[in-house]
Amino acid sequence: MLRLLITIFFISAGVFIYSYFRELNPNTIVIHTSSTAEFELSPVTLVLISMAAGSILVAFIVGLQQTAHVIVNWRSNRQIRRREKVDTLHRDGTHAFMSKRTMEAITLFEKALAIDPNRADSLLWLGNIYRSEENFPEAIRLHQHAHRVDERNIEILLELGTDLECAKRYEEALQAFQKILKIEPDNLTALIRKRDLNIRLERWSEALEIQHRLLKAHLPPQEKRAEAELLVGCMYEVGRQLLERGHPDKARRYFRGAIKKDRTFLPAYIGLGEILIHEGKTKDAVEILKKVYARTRSVIILHRLEELFLDQGEPGEIIRVYQEALQHSPQNPVLQFYLGKLYYRLEMVDEAFDILSTIEGPQDYLLDYHKIMANLFLRKQHFEEAIIELKKALGLKKRVVVPYICTQCQHESVEWSGRCRRCARWNTLTALPWLEASQLTGGDSEGGPTPPVRAIPYQSIASPFETV
Repeated sequence: MLRLLITIFFISAGVFIYSYFRELNPNTIVIHTSSTAEFELSPVTLVLISMAAGSILVAFIVGLQQTAHVIVNWRSNRQIRRREKVDTLHRDGTHAFMSKRTMEAITLFEKALAIDPNRADSLLWLGNIYRSEENFPEAIRLHQHAHRVDERNIEILLELGTDLECAKRYEEALQAFQKILKIEPDNLTALIRKRDLNIRLERWSEALEIQHRLLKAHLPPQEKRAEAELLVGCMYEVGRQLLERGHPDKARRYFRGAIKKDRTFLPAYIGLGEILIHEGKTKDAVEILKKVYARTRSVIILHRLEELFLDQGEPGEIIRVYQEALQHSPQNPVLQFYLGKLYYRLEMVDEAFDILSTIEGPQDYLLDYHKIMANLFLRKQHFEEAIIELKKALGLKKRVVVPYICTQCQHESVEWSGRCRRCARWNTLTALPWLEASQLTGGDSEGGPTPPVRAIPYQSIASPFETV
């Protein structure tokens, strides 16, 4: 009722005011709307119409602003709800993956990406899941999409590089790590991954360059030692490649550089010997190897000397070297075995039998030992003893020929190399390590265990030579 009374009051007041001003202004104003159309209005009516038009215009403008504000709020709220839903799906997906519910995680991440195809962290996680499932093409596709969304995200580039490496697309993986280094030149992870790829591809010069950069970084002492060890190996491999390509002078510099950093690094000494042999300086090579043996007492050096002297037709020299070594260590079963084996190779039956029949140790492990002893007994026409030795040889589960063994991963090989084929570490192969603990090499010079080096497949070995 009150509202009705107020409305009636305002209408009455309006009519009164209009009538009052109409009487005060009785004249009319002619309004032309076109050349032929016109109409007359009183001044008061014109004012009222103008005020009404202005009010309508103001109301229309305000209405537009309010409508736009409502639309913006609606869109904003919709985006917030959409983002909250995507966040929930992403969070549930990570929880599912951490709980080993892989298929559920994939479904949740795909739902999140269906709502927001450019969500970088969901693309990253889903790509990682596909890589763990060995679906490398899909992982690469997702991580490439994530990289397009956020080109400077280093984590995405690292994961993309990992995908490409797992898919054996090594050149593209190198490009991914190089992009990281353009964004962050001192990124150690990218440097190490790029170094490892270059090692895998046997691009030793590039690997060596990166290794020098890594050693300049502020690494913990244990990691520093491991990287220094890897630097020596890379220097040796650069020298080996240069020697294979016919550049002995350049190779010599790298071998000497490796020796300067590690006086116990046998592959570099053997590399220097190979250069001298390549240059026709066999006697100089022999002298170097003798000096190295005197310093290291490594059976590996004796094996190389054995091949050199036999190639030169001087078996007496290598016999003398073995005998001198035995004078220095008369109870060494490794030296006794290899001298006996050398006698056997030279058809010195009595000498081989005398020394091999008295040693203890290798007969429990080596097929080669039993084969040699069986043949020696046959030469002496001791047939029963020969049969016993052959039975022992046939009873061995491991059919190996005087193995070299890596002191780090226990990998066995019938030929020596500067680098283990399995664990990819240098200077770790030794002969018959279980017979003489003092023959072990490759430990930390300061007494602690040497930190492991990342295993990288190795495809070529420098100067392999068999023991038999």
